[in-house]
Amino acid sequence: MLLQGSFTVLVTPFYNKKVDYEALKNLVDWQISQGTHGLVVCGTTGEASSLNLAEHIDTIEFVVATTGKRIPVIAGTGSNCTEEAIALTQEAERVGADAVLVVTPYYVRPPQEGMFLHFKAIAESTSLPIILYNVPTRTEVNLEPKTVARLAKIENIVGIKECSGSIGQINDIIRSCDEDFSLYSGNDAENLPILKLGGKGMLSVTANIAPRDCALLFESFSNADYDMAHKIEVSLKELNRCLFLETNPIMPKYALALMEKIKEEYRLPLSLASEENKIILAKAMKEFGLI
Repeated sequence: MLLQGSFTVLVTPFYNKKVDYEALKNLVDWQISQGTHGLVVCGTTGEASSLNLAEHIDTIEFVVATTGKRIPVIAGTGSNCTEEAIALTQEAERVGADAVLVVTPYYVRPPQEGMFLHFKAIAESTSLPIILYNVPTRTEVNLEPKTVARLAKIENIVGIKECSGSIGQINDIIRSCDEDFSLYSGNDAENLPILKLGGKGMLSVTANIAPRDCALLFESFSNADYDMAHKIEVSLKELNRCLFLETNPIMPKYALALMEKIKEEYRLPLSLASEENKIILAKAMKEFGLI
């Protein structure tokens, strides 16, 4: 399966300390109506670390059922415990996810060989396509290009979400892996530059609130309408910045609450955005025409 395009890394709405499945259904249907190319559920933006095991699996299953194969669903199944990552991945396969997104083990800071063996073990436990997820600012470990190239030789490891912020590293990965291994932008500010290097799409936070524009950016680039792609990229610049004024997903959830799509509710240790940052984001949203 070749996954290309703009994939929204979906927030998980809460209401009264529980997953708000009604709001989640409405989000999924709205995303599809806006032309997004796929959804990522229970990723970092989905507050996966705050979901218990049953909620994690139930949320994946609910989004798969709601989507109804209209667009692909990628399930976040990463953990710093290899056995837990395997169990989550197998559950994602059981409930019908199209692929899984597996973050590098966090906190324990494993060596490159440890990460290689971690991902290899997960790949051997499932038939699902696996997308690696490298986000050093959150995990304190960097999946190096040589390790990615080794992992890319495993049949069902099909791509990587790259959030290292290093264009040099991204270029090294693209050059060292076969054409059928896909690299995706994980930083919205880098979406167009990564597409220009050969990226196959983006796993986007901004697409939570501007899914049509993010999809059009990818489609414009794919259709060689580079002027339009650049125009869209420029128009999204301030939104991209404001959505990361605080720890993700604090600002995207506030934005969706302003759009009356979810309640502004988080799970500890996340908390409400500062009033100052709320004002800045609301201004950017008004200028973009979202509210």
